[in-house]
Formats: sequence, C-alpha cells, structure tokens
Amino acid sequence: MPRYLVQAAYTSAAAAAFVNNPQDRVAGVRAVVEKMGGTFESMDYCLGEFDLVAIASLPDDVTAAALALAVNAPGHIKSYKTTRLMSSQEFLAAQQKAHGVAYQAPKS
Repeated sequence: MPRYLVQAAYTSAAAAAFVNNPQDRVAGVRAVVEKMGGTFESMDYCLGEFDLVAIASLPDDVTAAALALAVNAPGHIKSYKTTRLMSSQEFLAAQQKAHGVAYQAPKS
C-alpha cells in the first residue's frame, strides 16, 4: 500500500481550543485513516511552518485526497500538504526504468 506524509498547520481558533481543552488528536486521526482502509503509522507535532506531520499507508491517491477533504472539512486546519512517499525499492525501480533513457535539455 502506498505511504503518504501529511503536513498540517492549525488555525488560531484550533490552537485556542487546544489551550482551553488539552486533547490528544492521534486517536481521531487514526480512526479516520483506518475507516478509509489505511494503516496509521505515526503523528508528531513540530515547530515551524507546520504544526504536525503524520505518516499513513493508504490504498491509493484517491483515498489520500478523500482523507485530505475529510480532515479539512471541519475548518480547523489552515494548511494541509500531502506527499506520496516511495520506498527504496520503488526508487530503485525508477532508477532502473530511467537507465539508458536519453533526454536532451532545451537548447538556448
């Protein structure tokens, strides 16, 4: 099953809700991923542009898009980014497929 990295940032209203009512969101995210036929791997909070990163295996890209829609629908996330991850075996297969293929750069 393909793996995906999700990066998300909360709205200021969501941050205020966490301060007023501390809560662990991992169980809720895990439940949505599993309901969509996926496997939840991890969720970590971070500093910087995004407030959290999560990794999950999902059946396909359509499911990843559905997860993004479902999680964003309540309005507590201000930005959300999904990145399809490739295993080292998949990247090796891509290298092998590219091997011997010649591509000419644009001429100036």
